[in-house]
Amino acid sequence: MTVCIRCQITGHVQGVYYRASTRREAERLGVSGYARNLENGAVEVLACGPKQAVDELCVWLETGPKHAQVSKVVREQIEPEQESRRGPAFVIE
Repeated sequence: MTVCIRCQITGHVQGVYYRASTRREAERLGVSGYARNLENGAVEVLACGPKQAVDELCVWLETGPKHAQVSKVVREQIEPEQESRRGPAFVIE
């Protein structure tokens, strides 16, 4: 079953390779979507794929890469059909 989760990650998550590390982890898990910086200093991640893989990525997001300091991860489940046009890759925006 394919699921899509949009997460907003706050804390010290910009300038610490959070997006690049997220892409690496998503590719390892076979998850598509994106990671992008937000103007408020947070990072937004969209993760679509098999439920178990998306859940694993969401757990990873709570810690992130070595130099990140994650304060909070807010998850929102969205309909996979809304994001099916994005394709199979995980990109940094």
